[in-house]
This record gives sequence, structure tokens and C-alpha cells, in this order.
Amino acid sequence: MTPEARSEKTAAKSPKRQKTAHKLASARRLVVKIGSALLVDDKTGHIHRRWLDALVDDVAELAAAGKEIILVSSGAIAIGRRQLGLTKRAVRLEEKQAAAASGQIRLAHAYQESFARHGLAVAQILLTLDDTEERRRHLNARSTLSTLLRLKTIPVINENDTVATSEIRVGDNDRLAARVTAMIGADTLVLLSDIDGLYTGDPRKDPDAQWVPVVQSLTPEIEAMAGDAPLGYSSGGMKTKLAAARIAHSGGARMVIGDGRRLNPLTALSAGARCTWFLAEVEPRTARKQWIAGSLRPSGRVALDDGALKALRNGKSLLPAGVTGVTGGFQRGDAVLVVDARGREVARGLAAYGAKEARQIIGHNSREIEAILGYRGREELIHRDDLVLTHNL
Repeated sequence: MTPEARSEKTAAKSPKRQKTAHKLASARRLVVKIGSALLVDDKTGHIHRRWLDALVDDVAELAAAGKEIILVSSGAIAIGRRQLGLTKRAVRLEEKQAAAASGQIRLAHAYQESFARHGLAVAQILLTLDDTEERRRHLNARSTLSTLLRLKTIPVINENDTVATSEIRVGDNDRLAARVTAMIGADTLVLLSDIDGLYTGDPRKDPDAQWVPVVQSLTPEIEAMAGDAPLGYSSGGMKTKLAAARIAHSGGARMVIGDGRRLNPLTALSAGARCTWFLAEVEPRTARKQWIAGSLRPSGRVALDDGALKALRNGKSLLPAGVTGVTGGFQRGDAVLVVDARGREVARGLAAYGAKEARQIIGHNSREIEAILGYRGREELIHRDDLVLTHNL
């Protein structure tokens, strides 16, 4: 049985889920990754402005429909290499970093000009691997992205190649986009590529390679279909795309690989263009809750009064006023146990304040936090999105 036939057989078992799983229109928050080969001319190093404008038209249409969009864009090094005359030989790490610094200015300006046609603001964010893994930096990046989305601004993200060394590099923007997807709790990751999906073999070399429309799970058979990246500016390939799918799945997000070479590629996907969907087993919120409940090692604990326990039971956040005690030396973003007056665990969550600050504000109304700490932080000690009940209350 071919992978396509297996996918169709599985789809028949869950028609309700499959009905919306393959539609871009059902996305609420999506991350779109744009590769260098799509955005930058391989020979001249110039940006494909017509293609970029058409993509931005798609994004503007999605934004007008109420969707939140984050772009992860390659291209800075490819642009900068031409500007600095670094095209006739292999470049060293420091030369790539110099090219990124030069090219990033032109890349950001191009996005700004294109989105300005729709009256949309853009913001540039440069990340390293540490920013997605180190907990406090992860939280800071997540908070910034959430704020930009709330302010109806389109974040444009790239790896911070000007400072990243081999030890702190993500290595390709497919996986960076997947990490951003998990970080921000997006439900959909779109990888625009120079191929229209996953095939059983490399269609450039194997005329018998079959297109795989839907992937239910990343089995060894699926992973064996991956090939290498094409020559040119591309640093990814199907291997990195499958690695991205695994990261996205861990965050509860589905992923789609589509052909980005045409104009208006997102509109084409929405209209049913050939692509491959990698389905997620759970929603992003559910995946995050499972991660908090089972994958974290608590660094401290907070004790609650009966009023706070009732609030948690009703799905509310944990406010400082309902906390009676704090133990441990945790930092902001660390996992903590939430216990009742008898010391029994009732929940786990991620603290919005370190232990020192938490001890200062417990028992106080959230309006008093700024006066106590000298700065305006979050109203909650643990936000409900960062908290999961582990025992019945």
C-alpha cells in the first residue's frame, strides 16, 4: 500500500478532523517560513520584489481575516554576500556574519516597504538557538512576539547570524520556524519550498517518486524519504523539514510543505494547491499543558488559600493575593509546584516572578505590584496558560 493510500485510509477513520486539517483557512495563528531560494535571485543577489509583494498580499489578506501571522525569513546572507563581493568562493564564518549584517538591512527594508502598501507594521526579531532553549530568554522572546501580535504587527524573524557561532546556531530556518511555532503556541507551520510536498523519493532524480498528501505520524518509513538540499543558497532540504515537523508536532502544531515558487503561494495553498500536510495529534494548548505537567522538574513551590484553590478550579490564573507561602529559589519562567494548605500538590506551573519577588508580593492585590517591586510586571503569579491541574480540587 502506498503512503498516499494509507493516508486516505486513515483519513476515512476520522472525517471530522480531516475536514479542517488540510485547510489553511482553519488556522488561527500561523508561522510562515520563507527560504532564500524563493526570495533572493541566485545570480544577482537581488530580492524578488514581485514575488515578495505577492506573498505580502497573501499575508495581508489573512491578517484582515483575523489570523495572526509570523514570518521566518531567510535571505540576509544571500543578499549581503553580493553586496560585499563574497560570491566567488566559500566564505568563512566571520564573512557569513558580515554578510548577514549587511544583508539584513536591505531585507528588513524590503519587508517594510511591501507591508506599508497595506498599512501594516512589521518588526524585526533576530534569534539564536539559546533564545529558544534558555528558559528566561525563551519567555522574553515569547512575550515580545505575543505583544507584537496583539498590536497587529507582523514579526519577521531570522536567525541572528551576526553573533551566532556553530555552538549556538539552530542551523537552518526550517527548524527555527518550528521552534518559533512551538514557542508562540501557533497551530500551523507553513514551509514554502521549491517543492510541492513530500515524495517517496527525490522527484528530481526518481521519476517513479510518489507524492504523499498527508502524513499522520513521522515513522521511520516517512523519514527515509528525505533527500538532501539542492545546490545554491538553500541550507535545508527535506531532512530539515521533517525535523521541523517533529518539533512542530511536539508543540501541537500541524505543518504543511508547499511550493513557494509561484506568485501568491499562500492563496494557492488555500485554494487547494498540491502540498503535504503533517497532522498534529493534539492542539498547541493541550501539548503545552502536557509538557508542563509531565516534563518539568519543579524548582520550588507556592501554597494557596481556599479562595485561590476555588479560582483555579474555575480556570482562573493564580494571583499573588491568594498565595500564602513561597519556598525554593526559582527564577522567572521556572516550574513550581502549587500546593494546598496541607502541602498536597494540586497543580504545576511556570512562575511569572522569581522566588525573591514572589515573596514580596504574595498576599497583595495585583494593583500593588508596581509599588512593591518598583516596576510593572504581570498581574498573575502564574498565568492560567502556564498552569495545569495535576490533582482534583
